[in-house]
Formats: sequence, C-alpha cells, structure tokens
Amino acid sequence: MTERPARVLVVDDDPTVSDVVARYLHRDGLDVRLAADGPGALREFADYRPDLVVLDLMLPGLDGIEVCRRMRAGADVAVIMLTALGEESDRVLGLATGADDYVTKPFSPRELALRVQSVLRRSYRPVEPAQPEVFRDGELVVDTAARIATLAGQRLNLTVREFDLLAFLVRNPGTAYRREELLAQVWGWTFGDHSTVTVHVRRLREKVERDPAQPHRIVTVWGVGYRYQPDGGEAR
Repeated sequence: MTERPARVLVVDDDPTVSDVVARYLHRDGLDVRLAADGPGALREFADYRPDLVVLDLMLPGLDGIEVCRRMRAGADVAVIMLTALGEESDRVLGLATGADDYVTKPFSPRELALRVQSVLRRSYRPVEPAQPEVFRDGELVVDTAARIATLAGQRLNLTVREFDLLAFLVRNPGTAYRREELLAQVWGWTFGDHSTVTVHVRRLREKVERDPAQPHRIVTVWGVGYRYQPDGGEAR
C-alpha cells in the first residue's frame, strides 16, 4: 500500500501568503488545506486531521495562540507558528504554547517549506538509538521506544520536540552542549534562532524539575549552554 502524503493545514488570513505557501508545499508532494481564520482553522483541523499546521499568530475570530492551545489539547499535532516583525515576545509565546517551530514574516517560502519537511521528519521518524532504551533518573523515566516520559508515575505531556530534547539529554548526561549543537542534534538544523532551544529547555524544566527556577536536572552551563545532571544518580 502506498503511504499517503503528509497533510498540512495552512492557516493565514492573507490569501496571497496562503496561496504561495500551498504551492511550495504541493511541490514537495504534500497534501494541503487552507483556513483563513481561527474558527475555520479548528473546523478544518477536526475534519482534516493534519499531520502539521502552519499557523499565523494574528488571526481574525480567534488568535493563533488560542487555536494552537485547542488543537494541542486534543492531539499531538506538529505546529509551525508564523509571527510578524520578529518580536521575541511573540516567538516565545508561540513556542510556550506548544509550537514546534516558528518563522517570522516576511519569510522565504522555500525556507518555510524546508522547516515543514524538517518537522515532519522528526514527527514521523524520530531519531532513536540502535536499541530502544529506558532511562531512569530517580522518579523520572524516559522510554525511547514507547516515546513516553513519566515523573513519579505520572505521564508527562510532552510535544514531539520536547521529548526528543529530553531523550537526547538523558542519553548524554554530564556533557555540556551549546545551543547550536542542540539545534543540530535534536532539530536537525544547521540554521535557526537559538531561542528555539532556550524556550524548549524552559518548558522541559517546568515539567521535570521540582523547582524550575532552580533546576537540578537540566542545568545551565554559563557561557556554553546546557547539561543534563542526573538527579537520582547516574541515568541508565
């Protein structure tokens, strides 16, 4: 049986932007639907069940942040947020809502198409070691085969990127990684804003640390980046 093409929902109230993005994604062999406002995006999402959503932050009817929250409440869908003017607060807000990536307007349609392919690759074929592993660090358990992480027996609600980042860090305890190294190893990008890594680390800390303001597992190495320090003994 032939594998179906990945489904992408493009949500933008500018028809020119939507049309250009759709043409580039169609060219890459993807199945694309469009929506022009927040309520329409949610209707299309329920009917279409896309694998990835390209979602503008500023939408009529319902903004992109709320649309993203509602989509991610019912499914682990990948989201690329479109933000205007490159405002850091918008980027951080989009990533904090659960977006896997963001692209600032104005953007290159080719770059966006490459970002879409990158996120889809990570969603469909997450990087795993040759043999599935279960890492135990005190009350934190990370099962790379099942792609499940639990803390004190409670399953953590992690996005695709958050799980990949956590799995990479627990697999390599004690090693300090620069943000650009994490971007390459976890995201598979040789380009991109390092704040993507910063926000994902912040979100992971909120889920795996007793006190995210004073992290003990995912620690900052000043002037370098981040290191995973096992909390309950050496992770294995």
